[in-house]
Amino acid sequence: MKRLLILFVILTMGCCAAFAQERGPDPSGANTGGAADIAVANAGQPTPAELLAAIGHNKVAINLMWTLICGFLVMFMQAGFAMVETGLTQAKNAAHTVAMNLMVYPLGMLGFYMVGFGLMFGGIGPLLTLGGYAGLNHEVSITLFGKSFGLFGGTGFFLTGSAYDASVFGLFLFQMVFMDTTATIPTGSMAERWKFSAFMVYGLLVGAIIYPIYGNWVWGGGWLATLGSNFGLGHGHVDFAGSSVVHLTGGVLALIGAIMIGPRLGKFKKDGSANPIAAHSIPMAMIGTFILAFGWFGFNAGSTLAGGDLRIAVVAVNTMLASATGAVAAALWMWRVRSNKPDPSMMCNGMLAGLVAITAPCAFVSAPVACLIGLIAGVLVIEAAFFVERVLKVDDPVGAIAVHGVNGAWGCLALGLFADGTYGDGWNGVPGPVAGLFYGNSSQFIAQCIGIGANIVFIGILGFIVFKLIDVVIGLRVDTETESSGLDIPEMGVPGYVGVTDSLASPELTATHSTARRT
Repeated sequence: MKRLLILFVILTMGCCAAFAQERGPDPSGANTGGAADIAVANAGQPTPAELLAAIGHNKVAINLMWTLICGFLVMFMQAGFAMVETGLTQAKNAAHTVAMNLMVYPLGMLGFYMVGFGLMFGGIGPLLTLGGYAGLNHEVSITLFGKSFGLFGGTGFFLTGSAYDASVFGLFLFQMVFMDTTATIPTGSMAERWKFSAFMVYGLLVGAIIYPIYGNWVWGGGWLATLGSNFGLGHGHVDFAGSSVVHLTGGVLALIGAIMIGPRLGKFKKDGSANPIAAHSIPMAMIGTFILAFGWFGFNAGSTLAGGDLRIAVVAVNTMLASATGAVAAALWMWRVRSNKPDPSMMCNGMLAGLVAITAPCAFVSAPVACLIGLIAGVLVIEAAFFVERVLKVDDPVGAIAVHGVNGAWGCLALGLFADGTYGDGWNGVPGPVAGLFYGNSSQFIAQCIGIGANIVFIGILGFIVFKLIDVVIGLRVDTETESSGLDIPEMGVPGYVGVTDSLASPELTATHSTARRT
C-alpha cells in the first residue's frame, strides 16, 4: 500500500510538471499564473525571498494601477463639467465657456507641476500603499503651544530630485486631476462675463498656490490632519475624497469670484428681484451630469490609493446611493415645494450635490446613512441656490456655490456626525477607526467644523487677494458691449454655434442692453 501511494505521488507530480510546461486551455483563469512565472536566476526555482519580493511588487503594482485608472476617470470628469456649464449658460457664450473648461486643465496642471504638488505633498512622508517611498519628507512648520503645525511642503517641485520616483508620479497624476476639479468650479459661477486673459492667470495660480496649501493641511500632513494627534480631536480633520479639499475650496472661490465680478447684465431688476436667464441646452447639461457621476467612482473609490482595499465596494455603492437620493430629493422638492415642475437643471444639481456631500464620508458610513446624506443634499442645494440669488444677490449661472460650496461643507459635517467606527483605523496616525458624534466621538465633529472654518477663512482671503490683483492688473470682466453681443466672437474669435447672435439672449436681457446703449 505504501509503495502504491509513493507511485501515485510521483505520477501526480509528473503530471503537474507536464501541465506547467504545456498547459491546455484555462477558461476560468484559475490555473494560469504561479511561482513558475517569477523570473529567477537559479534554474527556475524561486527562493522564499524572491516569492515575497514578487508578492510585494505585485501588491504595489495593483495599487498603482488602481490609482492611475481612477485618475483617468477623474480626468474625464472635465468633459462633464464642460458640458454642464456650457449647457446651463447661453448659446452666445458657448465657445467661451467650454474653452475655459478646456484650458483650466493644462493651466492648472502646469501650476501644480511646477509649484503646487511640492507645496501640497512635499512633506507627506512615506507613501504606504505605493511602496513606502519616503522622499517627500520636508514639511515647513511652526511650533505653537508646544505642538508642530505643518503649513506646506518644501520638496517635490517640478517632479525632480527626490520626487523623481514612480510612486510619486502616480500620486501626482491622481492628485492633479483632483486639483483640476477645484479649478473648474469658478468657471461656472463667473461664466458669461469673465475676461479670458484674466481667467488664464487664475488658472495658473489656482494650481500653483490657492488649492495646494489648504490641501497640505488636510492631505499632506499639515496642521488640520494633526488635530487628532496633537489635541485629541478625533482623527483630525478627515476628508476621504475631497468634500472640503476639493469642493468647498472651489465653492468658496466661486462665491468670492462671483461677488467681485458682479452679476450678468440684466440678471437683477432695479427692485433687486432676479430675472431668469435660460439655459441653452438642458440635454447637454444632463449628459454632462452623467459623465460626472461616472467619473465620481474614480474620485471616491480611487481615494483609497489601494486596489486591495476591499472597502472600495462600500465607497462605490455609497457614492451611487447618495447621487440617487440627491437627484430624487431635488426633483420632488422643486416639484412640490418651490414650483409646480421638477426642473431638469435642479435634478442635475441635486445629483451633483449628493455626490459632493458623500465625497468626504463615503468610506466611513453605512448605506442608509449615505441615502440620508444625499437626500439632505438634494434639498439643501435648492434652498442654498435660492438664498445665494435672492438674499445675497449673487449671480451664479450654474449653481456652483450651492452644489460645491454648501454641500462640500455639509459632507464634512456629515462625516463628523455619522462615521460609524467600522473603518479608518490609524487614519492620520490616530489608533482606532473613525467615529462621529452619533457614534460616541464628539471631538471628531469639532475637528470637522475647524476644517470647514479654516477653509472658508483662508481660501476666502486668498481668493479675494488673487482676484483683486488680477482685476487691478488685467481686469476681471469684459466690457458691456462684448457681454451684450456674446463673448464667443470678441474673446475667442469663433462662435460656439454658427449663426448665433445676441438675439438668443432673454427678452429681459435684450431690453436692458438696449436701454444701456441709449443712455
